[in-house]
Amino acid sequence: MTAFNVVRVRVKPGQEDTFIEAHRQAKLDMRGFRRGVLIKTGEHTYCIIGEWKSMEALAAARPAMTSLLDQYRDALEDLGGGLGVTDAVSGESILDVAAPISLLPIS
Repeated sequence: MTAFNVVRVRVKPGQEDTFIEAHRQAKLDMRGFRRGVLIKTGEHTYCIIGEWKSMEALAAARPAMTSLLDQYRDALEDLGGGLGVTDAVSGESILDVAAPISLLPIS
């Protein structure tokens, strides 16, 4: 079953280019990894979304994801509340909603 991980971070002022470039240059050849999306959610705040073939694949890739984090860890601010520099969650997909065909763009 498809799984997702979501990681919320806050980037230090002046470090956003470093953070984005680390993701652009990342070698994401991890077994079971389908795709990743980096979204800007506010001033200096981002979420990293990963889609995986399964929770097992996601779990097996955690050391590689930590290695990627280590490349830009110094660019991140502590989120407070004992979280450190990341607020990460993951789980299996339980619902996948697509736009109705009538709302899809015509090419």
